[in-house]
Parts: sequence; C-alpha cells; structure tokens
Amino acid sequence: MSKPSMNWAAIDADPRFQALHRKKTTFLWGLMFISTVYYFLLPIGAAYFQELFKIKVWGVVNVGILFALSEFIVAWVIAFIYSKKANAEFDAMAQEIINDAHKMGA
Repeated sequence: MSKPSMNWAAIDADPRFQALHRKKTTFLWGLMFISTVYYFLLPIGAAYFQELFKIKVWGVVNVGILFALSEFIVAWVIAFIYSKKANAEFDAMAQEIINDAHKMGA
C-alpha cells in the first residue's frame, strides 16, 4: 500500500498556509528583534555605562553580572512566549491545513 503523495505547490498556494506563514514570520521577526536588542545591551552597557554595571549588589555580584545572567532568563521567556503563541494559534492553523492537505490539488 503506497502513501498518497502531497501536492506541495497546492499547499504553498493555499491562502491559509500563506496567512500562517505571514503571521509566524512577523511574530518571529518581532521576537528576534527584541532578543537581539537585549543581547547587544550587554556589551553596550559594559562599554558606555561602566559605573552602572560596577554597582555591587551582593558580595562580588554586580549589576553587570546580573544583567548578563538575565540574558538566559530573557531567552527562556522568549521561548515560553513563542510556545504559548504557537500552541494557541499557529498549531490550530497548521492542523486545519494538514486536515485538508490530502484533498489539495487532487
């Protein structure tokens, strides 16, 4: 028994797929912009705001170290935001396309 082949051109031409791709791309570019700006705040802060980054918070821990560690937290928050959006919206849109994929272009 052979598996039916997909008509990928028909799936790509489907307005629902194009809307899904557009929404995901726009959302991901926004997240990438936020993460990139936050990432580059560390070297910018270390170079131009040294006195702020040198402020001791607890023992040898200073604002610069805390900011550097916060980048891990921001990365996890961005991943969480994406997973929530994907589970709530993108996956439902994709499932609708998947359900009709075998009928497209037949």
